[in-house]
Parts: sequence; structure tokens; C-alpha cells
Amino acid sequence: MRIDLTNQVVLVTGASRGIGQEIARQLAGAGATVAVHYGRSAEAAEALCVEIGNGSKAFRADLAVATEADNLFSEVVSEFGKVDVLVNNAGIVLHAPLNSEFDEWARSWDETLAVNTRACAILTRAAIQHFQERGGGRIIYMASRAAFRGDSEDYLAYASSKGAIVSLARSVARAFGKDGIKTFTVAPGFVRTDMAQDAIDAYGEEFVMGDIALDRLTEPADIAPIVVLFASGLSDHATGCSIDVNAASYVH
Repeated sequence: MRIDLTNQVVLVTGASRGIGQEIARQLAGAGATVAVHYGRSAEAAEALCVEIGNGSKAFRADLAVATEADNLFSEVVSEFGKVDVLVNNAGIVLHAPLNSEFDEWARSWDETLAVNTRACAILTRAAIQHFQERGGGRIIYMASRAAFRGDSEDYLAYASSKGAIVSLARSVARAFGKDGIKTFTVAPGFVRTDMAQDAIDAYGEEFVMGDIALDRLTEPADIAPIVVLFASGLSDHATGCSIDVNAASYVH
């Protein structure tokens, strides 16, 4: 099977590093033009665009700000004339123990939900409206095993934000399938990225490894291929599905 995404424009949020960066690489390797979203890492985003080619370009937006999330989609459409696939990959993990000061705890919840959930909803809204005009499109969401099995007391906000994404993806699949809009969710566990390193540092790699069924920690390159497959249209009848890519640390 050969996947050819030539002439497809794919917006990947959080694409300057980690899972998003590898998704962008593999999408471009299949021929796609990638709109590389970043929040702060302009240099890394620009370097990635040069590396992957295909006319890919970088776009900055602070997804914690609602208007910037909304403007991001329109900026990409303005640049390329269309978006065929939206990959809602960007996310944050904030340590928010119950015994922290209330204001700090509430801020952690607000920021987590703003980036992980509200920004996805805003981009989804924009994508639906765009796809309805164009006869369809695909939205891929990066959730987490935490959406299904839960997480520790320090990461209640993170687990909640990702659980909401699963429900959003399934609802869009059901509500807009007749408009040609398909959605897919990928649920990683621990992945060797900068974002996960804080947890690895806190709990130790042995603890993390003890939680999975395989002999190595999941890498971004283990996540990206399923995203490329979903973007291709070859799995459209899986719309609404959630796929575990977490080394059997949670299988739902």
C-alpha cells in the first residue's frame, strides 16, 4: 500500500517538536504540504519547514488565546487556499496537585482546558465550516490513554481535557458524517518527548517502563504512521474511532 498525499494541505498544531514534528515529517514524506503550527519555537518550526519541503510553512498562534486559535485556521486557508486535514495535536501537561494553592490549581485547570480542549473545539468549528463548503475533510485528534483509564491526582485536569476531546471527535463524526467530515482519535501513553520528560524525571524511567508491555518506550515515530493513514482517506469507515498506540499500557 502506498499513501500519496500530494496536493493535500494538512494543518498540524504543535508541530515544532515532539509527536507533532514527527507527524509533519511523515505527512510531508507522503507528499503533503504541511502548515506547521507553533507557539514559541519559531526557529524549530522554520527549520522543520525547510527540512520537509513541499511548500510547507510555519504559523504562530498561542492556542491559550481563543482568538489566536480561531485566526490560525483562517491564516492557513488564506495562505494555501484550503485545508484538507486538521491534526489537533498540540497539548500541555501541567502538574496540579490538589494541595496546591487554590489560585494556582485553578489556573492550571484553566490553561490546560484552554489549550487541550477549547482550542481543539475552536479549530474543529473552523474546520467543519470550511469542510462543509468543500464537500468534506478529515480531523485527527491526539488524545491520551488518560482519557480512558484516568490519571493520577496531580493530572486530573490533563485527563479531563483529553476525555473531552474523545467525546468531541465522536460527536463530530456522528453529526457531520453526511457532510463528508471524518474524525479519528489516537490515544498514546508515555511517549519519549520533551513534554513527557518531566513525568519521567519525576517518577523514573523504570516506573514508566513497568507500565507498558513492550521492551522500549514509545517514540513519536510510532505514533505518526497511523495519523498519515487516517489523513489518506483509506480508513474513512473507521470515522469516530479511537486507536490505542500506548504499548498495551491501556487497551479499551
